Amino acid sequence: MDLALDSRHALVCGASQGIGLASARELASLGARVTLLARSAERLQALAAELPGDGHGWIAVDTSDTPALAARAAELAAAGPVHILVNNSGGPAPGPLHATAPSAIEDAMRQHVVACQVLAQACVPGMRETGYGRIVNIISTSVKEPIPGLGVSNTARWAVAAWAKTLAGELGPDGITVNNVLPGYTDTPRIEQIIRTGARRSGRSEQAVFEEMVANVPLRRFARPEETAAAVAFLCSPAAAYISGVNLPVDGGRTRSS
Repeated sequence: MDLALDSRHALVCGASQGIGLASARELASLGARVTLLARSAERLQALAAELPGDGHGWIAVDTSDTPALAARAAELAAAGPVHILVNNSGGPAPGPLHATAPSAIEDAMRQHVVACQVLAQACVPGMRETGYGRIVNIISTSVKEPIPGLGVSNTARWAVAAWAKTLAGELGPDGITVNNVLPGYTDTPRIEQIIRTGARRSGRSEQAVFEEMVANVPLRRFARPEETAAAVAFLCSPAAAYISGVNLPVDGGRTRSS
């Protein structure tokens, strides 16, 4: 199986922690040169220096700042092609959709859908030119089954899934694949936030909320970020050249629908 990513350049978003950081490390271990993207310059600089291999870089920008993101993405693409784009961003605050301010939905769409569009438009020309392109979006199992209490996140993730499916059809003739990885409960700061919110709203302890969540997973545990990152890296590899337009759950079997 050909998993080698030597001579490939990967841009990984949300790369300062969690699944994004784990994905960056996995891609670097396969030989890719990786550019980390997140908000904290100091942390990104330190993390880039720790990645295996050479030539890694970083971009400190908020993906919700569309003009700044477009400018930095254009600079990166002008310096050389990006062969792999991993779109990943933190989820919106938990809460019921009916009580959410419209501005929160606008913010989520900007941070997720608009950011994906900006980065794809910057990277796709280089993918076409070099004949190698992989776009992987780390979204959520909510695109198969909406998650109660995550109204804005459900909405934004569905939009990204539809965007990706459309793009897969448009870019397929160029040999560029577009896929979504759908993490389930994963041991990251995001799941800690969800547990705290669930405990506060239900009046239960955080341990009780945690145990209930784990009981809903057939494998009876949360995923490690590295396990989700392995799926991301595979879809970015030459071995996955004929896989496009899919939603791949990495959720320990929790999603009941096919």
